[in-house]
Amino acid sequence: MTTISNEKLKFYQVGSFAVGNRLVPVELRSFQSDEERANALTSGHRACQGCGEALGARYVVDAAIASAEGKLMAVNATGCLEVFSTPYPETSWQLPWLHSLFGNAPAVATGVQAALKAKGREDIRVLAQGGDGGTVDIGFACLSGMFERNDDVLYVCYDNEAYMNTGVQRSGATPPAARTATTQAVGEHPGNVFGQGKDVPRIAMAHEIPYVATATVADLRDLEYKVKRAMSMRGARYLHVMVPCPLGWGSASQDTIKLARLAAESGLFPVFEAEHGEVVASTKIRRQVQVEEYLKLQRRFAHLFKPQRDEDVIGRLQAMADRNIVRYGLLDDSTIPAYPASTTALMEN
Repeated sequence: MTTISNEKLKFYQVGSFAVGNRLVPVELRSFQSDEERANALTSGHRACQGCGEALGARYVVDAAIASAEGKLMAVNATGCLEVFSTPYPETSWQLPWLHSLFGNAPAVATGVQAALKAKGREDIRVLAQGGDGGTVDIGFACLSGMFERNDDVLYVCYDNEAYMNTGVQRSGATPPAARTATTQAVGEHPGNVFGQGKDVPRIAMAHEIPYVATATVADLRDLEYKVKRAMSMRGARYLHVMVPCPLGWGSASQDTIKLARLAAESGLFPVFEAEHGEVVASTKIRRQVQVEEYLKLQRRFAHLFKPQRDEDVIGRLQAMADRNIVRYGLLDDSTIPAYPASTTALMEN
């Protein structure tokens, strides 16, 4: 079985995010670099150009198959991933794959795992996956139940921050101020309101399940490592992956990886691992950026800059990123900024 390490890579070009240890030993290379990889989500699907979810799912499922030595079943909630990968009567999936309703993927996965256990086939592992709509909102009760029972399922949320499949409506993962079909950029406070939604990774941690982690498609090696780490455990595990959506975000298709990287490097999307309710590791920010560098690449935030710049809202979003930096220790102690009183007040609000 192919293995993978989370060792730090040496970068030979200063400032480069792409050039690393090309001569790393074969046994430490990523699953996707193996010509014998599973290729679980194969060609022929109908994802949009630049779809972060298609990329994330392929890496997640291939890594899970490798960790399970080929013995893996997947349960998929209704959503973009299901729709673009299984246009009837075809499928792009190359493993046992079940389609569930929008909101019951965790329950269906639990049933699959229970049936396998009853048949004495605990060697076959179960992966459940869905978007933020089916995870953060519609399937939230089933997910919490799965966590409470500590069912032996790895659940992966591909978070593109709205209901993209049904017309880009707001979800519980939509960030504040973002424009969607149901949070229009009109009125005194345009876009999604502050103070709503759910931080599901932290809610998962509150259940004290064996493993919770966040990742982005900007660091696919880290994503593969976290899948492998999760698959090495038993019980309920949760992986929350940021997958930018060019269509819903109003971004260029070639900027998908850049946006995922900026979300992490700004602090808006903290990348970390937790075990049994406690953070055990976080990915340090290599080059800190201001949130506006991330926001400006997306039309869903265009109203923050035109016809005039909304300093208050941009400041509140920056305060959210700053709070994450402190909460998860995303900067070295020597570089954590001393926030001015105005920023501190925004964080508290």
